[in-house]
Amino acid sequence: MGGMDSRRSLISVVIPCFNEEAVIQTTYRRLLEVLGLLSDTEFEFVFVDDGSRDRTAAILRGLQSSDTRVRAVLFSRNFGHQIAVTAGIEHASGDAVVLIDADLQDPPEVIGEMIRLWRRGVDVAYGTRAVREGESALKLWTAKNFYRFINRISVTAIPLDTGDFRLMDRKVVDAFLSMPERDRFVRGMVAWLGFRQEAVQYRRAARFAGETKYPLQKMIRFAVDGILSFSLAPLRLAIWIGFAAAAIAVLGIIYALLVRLFTSQWVPGWALLFIACLSIGSIQLVCIGAVGEYVGRIYGEVKKRPLYVVRERLGFAEGRVALRPRERAQIAS
Repeated sequence: MGGMDSRRSLISVVIPCFNEEAVIQTTYRRLLEVLGLLSDTEFEFVFVDDGSRDRTAAILRGLQSSDTRVRAVLFSRNFGHQIAVTAGIEHASGDAVVLIDADLQDPPEVIGEMIRLWRRGVDVAYGTRAVREGESALKLWTAKNFYRFINRISVTAIPLDTGDFRLMDRKVVDAFLSMPERDRFVRGMVAWLGFRQEAVQYRRAARFAGETKYPLQKMIRFAVDGILSFSLAPLRLAIWIGFAAAAIAVLGIIYALLVRLFTSQWVPGWALLFIACLSIGSIQLVCIGAVGEYVGRIYGEVKKRPLYVVRERLGFAEGRVALRPRERAQIAS
């Protein structure tokens, strides 16, 4: 059974935050109510402030000063949601780690069912959105079709209608932390790991307060990260586009030769030439762009900069911060 023995198990709840002053205290109270009902379980809260510009950090200071189970990691600037999730996992020490956003769209009450599955031997219990309230028709349509599209082009099957809301056993967490890539797509990375994974269906609520942290531009970027991280389809598509362009060019050459050899008219061919030049130029730009995205990611990886920079840690005793598997191995040796 995932990480279980005779002692009380420790559950780490990771909560990434960005400008969540309107909801963070309510989120904390809801989590307390839910986790307080669980027997034979201890828990800690790992809040990650992703460079908030409001009072989120100050509120976290207050929570930590009044509750020793609260830990807080304060970033030096905004590094992005997926990086904040990763930082929270790195700082979690539990036998199992729960990921949940601060906006209360994912109900904390579902955590109890995830823990019950974990106690029965499930390594990953992930939330599947049966109903999504308070979201536009465009967002519902794009969210529904994105995972179906990525599953068609990816070698890794990613559960449909699923976000980052999940519970992971410690061995899954350690395996996750051994994955060093910078452009992170957490739900895809966890799916890639394998292990025994089961879904928990729930009704996703409307945002409790504040504004969405995923406007259209960020949604597009997030989708691009998911596609490029788990599929070579864009590169393969560029190859097939190249073949198609070559076929069109051959047809153009045949047409030009026929006009030259069997007619006395030269000028009428300018339309085909003009269209071919525009088409080939556009295709080249698209293909170069696809290759450039992958090259850019390679460039980001080889710089080996840290994923994030911490301005301050709250509630962690010296040596208390969880280490990556590679760091634990280095200390052991």
